[in-house]
Amino acid sequence: MSVHLHWFLPTGGDGRTLVDRHAYTDGGIRRDRITPVSGVRAPDVEYLAQIAKAAEQLGFEAVLTPTGTWCEDAWLTTVALTQVTERLKFLVAFRPGVISPVLAAQMAATYQRISRGRLLLNVVTGGDSTEQRRFGDHLDHDRRYARTDEFLQIVRGVWGGEPFDFQGEHYRIEGGLTALPPDPLPQIFFGGSSAAAGPVAARNVDVYLTWGEPPEEVKQKIDWIRGLAEREGRTVRFGIRLHTISRDSSKEAWATAGRLLDDLDPETVAAAQQALGKSESVGQQRMLALHGGSREKLEISPNLWAGVGLVRGGAGTALVGSHAEVADRIEEYHSLGIEHFVLSGYPHLEEAYWFGEGVRPELAARGLLEAGRGPLAGVPAANGRPASAPGGAPLLIAGGR
Repeated sequence: MSVHLHWFLPTGGDGRTLVDRHAYTDGGIRRDRITPVSGVRAPDVEYLAQIAKAAEQLGFEAVLTPTGTWCEDAWLTTVALTQVTERLKFLVAFRPGVISPVLAAQMAATYQRISRGRLLLNVVTGGDSTEQRRFGDHLDHDRRYARTDEFLQIVRGVWGGEPFDFQGEHYRIEGGLTALPPDPLPQIFFGGSSAAAGPVAARNVDVYLTWGEPPEEVKQKIDWIRGLAEREGRTVRFGIRLHTISRDSSKEAWATAGRLLDDLDPETVAAAQQALGKSESVGQQRMLALHGGSREKLEISPNLWAGVGLVRGGAGTALVGSHAEVADRIEEYHSLGIEHFVLSGYPHLEEAYWFGEGVRPELAARGLLEAGRGPLAGVPAANGRPASAPGGAPLLIAGGR
């Protein structure tokens, strides 16, 4: 089982701090408290294209694009980026509750033809009722997962190329059809830590994603989903979502993590924790429990740092250390059964180079990468530093707010 490496497209903004929607909305609490944040890069298509091209050049297989109020639409953004890349796949996140399953199946088929087979799907059921209501979705947490179950059954059904009927609690489909099914069928990625989410994963998905919890907790999740899938007569593969801070030495990496914390004042952390604490997502609550809102003891497992989760929703942990140490942790997760690593870092352009030119060769030397899935040749690093880092080639910085 090889390691599959993926990167992230920051369609909600990027920069040299822990930038997420908080950079634009002061923690996402009140829209009238918008404050300028230094070093923010707007998510315009030119900047996102730089990240996508870098990811492709460095040998990443795909890039994850998020979904929600605070970012650009994932379908439209990534289909534009297929035109400036050649091999890179796009892991498109979308919410099943705000789109027809038959239309989603049709969109995926069209996308596969436009991109020549480079679509992956990340199904996001949604753990925040406030966010869901913005899109007209008023179901509660568990019913959203029940609807996702039906949604995915329909998508797979209409990809069969023949009229498909379905009668459920949330959908009634008569003769649903994708006249030209996608080829290949996109792999379906999905995450959820609640009791309602597990059976959905077991019955429908190809890859179950977890956020970056300590290895022993990740193993418990893998065992849980694997057992549910076996009862369904299926096999599910596993992935993990993490940030990375990799440097030539452990000291440099931890110094970088420390600088990210230095940019956060107590008020910003408190506002973010207040907002995140209201989430219905079990996974989000597990992320918050790793640090409890405190800056103390943020290294919750060797080289696993929970500082990102002080202000960022979703993935809140980072692998921090030398290139070899980060590779060690990836190898540890891989030994548990994790195959897909969906990674990111601030800023996403520079951190892609740090990881791609630092950690990736370590993984290749250990035989963890599929042969022939290497980056483009002829892009040497200068003195161990990414070409895009300070002292290397200049960055094209997108205009920020």
